[in-house]
Amino acid sequence: MASAFIRVAQFFAAIAVCLLAGLVGSVFTTPAIPTWYAALAKPALTPPAWLFGPVWTVLFILMGIALYLVWSKGWGQKNVQVAMAIFAVQLVLNVLWSYLFFGLQAPFFALIEIVLLWVAILMTIGAFYRVSIPAAALLVPYLLWVTFAAYLTYGIYALNP
Repeated sequence: MASAFIRVAQFFAAIAVCLLAGLVGSVFTTPAIPTWYAALAKPALTPPAWLFGPVWTVLFILMGIALYLVWSKGWGQKNVQVAMAIFAVQLVLNVLWSYLFFGLQAPFFALIEIVLLWVAILMTIGAFYRVSIPAAALLVPYLLWVTFAAYLTYGIYALNP
């Protein structure tokens, strides 16, 4: 069993990895918000731009806690390794969406990519469920938000030919 120091370090490392992904995504997002994004026609129910940052911060923290709960079950277990690998893929896809949508300003490609992200999150929830039910539950708000983000992405694509 890992020492208390190791467990605490893993906890903060897991959260830091997820927040770092958010930070990388924000490199593409932040400059485009007041310019390109502000000029787009947006679908009904689009929240104010200032809301996205706090929501994503909470989601990245929940993702980090979920990652820690899986990691704490022991890296030597095959189901932990598989779950963490799937998690890594969805985290990369998360950052990629920001690059495609905001960086390249390509809503069509971001729409295709967010479908892949949604599937990857669902796969992550399934893999986490086999290791830690609470970890899987912590990812449900993320899946719901990405479902909403897919609606917004589609709406922006459709309204801005």
